[in-house]
Amino acid sequence: MEGFTFKEISLGSTQIYFCAYSEFDPMDYTKYLTDIEKQRLFSFKHVNRRREFMATRILRHRVFGFEHIHYDPHGAPYIRDEGYISISHSRKMVGLALNKQYKIGLDLESPRENILDIKPKFLSSEEPIHFDVNNKLEVTKIWSAKEALYKLAGRKKIHFKTELLLSKDENGQWLGQIVNPENDIFVKLNIFEEQGVIVSINNEQIVKQPRNI
Repeated sequence: MEGFTFKEISLGSTQIYFCAYSEFDPMDYTKYLTDIEKQRLFSFKHVNRRREFMATRILRHRVFGFEHIHYDPHGAPYIRDEGYISISHSRKMVGLALNKQYKIGLDLESPRENILDIKPKFLSSEEPIHFDVNNKLEVTKIWSAKEALYKLAGRKKIHFKTELLLSKDENGQWLGQIVNPENDIFVKLNIFEEQGVIVSINNEQIVKQPRNI
């Protein structure tokens, strides 16, 4: 397809599918949409939002055909009988991750020029110990990793600064912690770059530990 570039990578039992695209007319590709998706496409007013939606469904079609993307009460996407999926997009790229065994959280993030200005809103008091919080790229990775944790949390109204926590072990492995009222969730994260876009996703299945209340 002219104007679209597709790539697939494997991370253990997870497959990540990427679709990078240039400017295009979404109306030229409605054959890749279900009837319900066509109605939703028309509800978006801005062309960039239509492109994101269309590129995601084109990518979905390459992987699953016309299987519909559903959303649970927390807004997480799923496709019936296809295991666990996670979807993200950022600046003319969409990503779709699939794992047949366990829940995954995928985030794509383009480097932000103003990221250092807003870091007080999401950095914990401990994270400056583990990360270079004056480096734009590093702080953007922190933001992206926390977006991936948010998708793994399975609930809304999460405080990024105090309930989504990050650190690194002695080998430089990113470690995530999700603080819930009843339990803590721990997970290892893979953070890398793909065509200038930061990609964050969990390396393995989440581990839940009850809180001592």
